[in-house]
Amino acid sequence: MVNVEDKILVVGGGAAGMIAAIMAARKKKKVELYEKNEKLGKKIYITGKGRCNITNASDLENIFANIVTNQKFMFSSLYSFTNEDTINFFEELGLKTKVERGNRVFPVSDHSSDVISSLEREMRRLGVKIHFNAEVTCLHEKAGRVTGITLANGTFVEGSSVIVATGGLSYPSTGSTGDGYRFAKEFGHEITPRYPSLVSMHLQEEYAKELQGLSLKNIEVTITAGEAKISESEKDSASETLEQEQVKKGKKKKKIPVGKELYRAFGEMLFTHFGVSGPVILSGTSILLPYLNDCELMLHLDLKPALSYEQLDARILRDFEEYKNKQFKNSLDHLLPQKLIGIIITLSEIPPDKQVNAITKEERARLVECLKNMTFKIARFGGFNEAVVTKGGIKVKEIDPTTMESKLIQGVYFVGEVLDLDALTGGYNLQIAWSTGVAAGRAVAEN
Repeated sequence: MVNVEDKILVVGGGAAGMIAAIMAARKKKKVELYEKNEKLGKKIYITGKGRCNITNASDLENIFANIVTNQKFMFSSLYSFTNEDTINFFEELGLKTKVERGNRVFPVSDHSSDVISSLEREMRRLGVKIHFNAEVTCLHEKAGRVTGITLANGTFVEGSSVIVATGGLSYPSTGSTGDGYRFAKEFGHEITPRYPSLVSMHLQEEYAKELQGLSLKNIEVTITAGEAKISESEKDSASETLEQEQVKKGKKKKKIPVGKELYRAFGEMLFTHFGVSGPVILSGTSILLPYLNDCELMLHLDLKPALSYEQLDARILRDFEEYKNKQFKNSLDHLLPQKLIGIIITLSEIPPDKQVNAITKEERARLVECLKNMTFKIARFGGFNEAVVTKGGIKVKEIDPTTMESKLIQGVYFVGEVLDLDALTGGYNLQIAWSTGVAAGRAVAEN
């Protein structure tokens, strides 16, 4: 056994790192946290549009259902530190919380900075030593056990355990530049392919830009498979959001029938200057990433999912009766947001100046189809610079799911986004960070 100073070193001051440090310090352990930035929680600060969706208040069955990758790996840590435990933890720190639509939990203040400051206050109360502008460049081991870390300035820091909470590759401006993957590789860990997940979708149709800023609620989005990608240029385009090293490897293409439904969701979305975003879109990218190299992706937007084709036609007929002496372009105000009217008129191919009472049954059928199946071709997904989370990471089969300790090197623990774990939007990814961080923090205190 190598004798090293009994000190816990936490690499990374994000969600998982801070809560891990707190849990270890509560067990009276000497803990030091090293953050490469000038302040803590840079990524927390920008989550939830600056409000920080701390967790989700639904039952655990739903929490697990929203974990996309390696759900079973989370059983032990999530049952040991549940979403209810997360809420209680922050309430005990003095951070009041509230539950909003979709069971999303936010601080009452609507300020993510309050989440960060509550964690920092608790660390300082417990005597955690926090080092800023302290980039860790290397982890050291001897006889199969970690012995410490080296900082960018060359300083070696001895420690009995190291918790790696360096994040993934998403939002690299916050410091998530893949350091943890490098540390893991050096100890022989396998890193699964990494993708930017929970990102916007870029659309090919130019007219989509005219809808910029339009927010839609209670709509249904369906993504289907388009034509198979066969040319090298198409292959390169489809892969441009993947890490370059993964693109070069290339995987055998799957044969996916044209028109096959790949994803469907009901909720909210937003048109941007390049395409679409919002909850139903972001969650879709997590599910659809495996298909990017195989086929084109088609987005179908149902603007009136509560109505069948027949019911919508009847609704339009009622509106047309009210506007029977008006032109078609002036008859859709009760049916659609103003920004959509011009686009829908163009897509329906009904002359805008045509009198409503002269519109034929066939023309009305085209209008209904436009409203129930507004179709776009997805050009690509956004990159890591806007990804909410990284899909892929350290292979979890090489990690103890109860403690988060590496199975390949004693005393090294990996937590949060650096692991091959990801979930949909709604507070689930932060819950993964809290639960894995707590598991590691408690485990190091017992060693």
